[in-house]
Amino acid sequence: MWTWGNILQLVREGGRPALDGPELLRRFCIGDPSLADGSGELWSRCLDHRTRDLIRIGALIAMSAPHVSLQTAIDDALSAGVAPQEIIAVMDGLVTIVGLPRAVAAAPRIASALGYAEDLQDDER
Repeated sequence: MWTWGNILQLVREGGRPALDGPELLRRFCIGDPSLADGSGELWSRCLDHRTRDLIRIGALIAMSAPHVSLQTAIDDALSAGVAPQEIIAVMDGLVTIVGLPRAVAAAPRIASALGYAEDLQDDER
């Protein structure tokens, strides 16, 4: 187990210990400022690329991120082997968490990123 003193010493020396889940959680609870410098190590060790990409898309939908951010995340996810259906499923699953209006607002950006925008145009022109 890392002690606060050991962690501070490593940070001062430029090193960073590989943290386990409970220790990382403790550091978040105390607002350890060194987390800003290297957070994501446990994320990378414990979650596969596809899962990280789906979580990223979900977070971007939840925060109403700009189109370019969502486009980049979706491109990365597709490159990692995520199916378009899985991306749409993330949006669908978020309705009960972030609300229908936020999911509806994200839908055109997701459709565009997946190349479906033309298929979804209104025929009432």
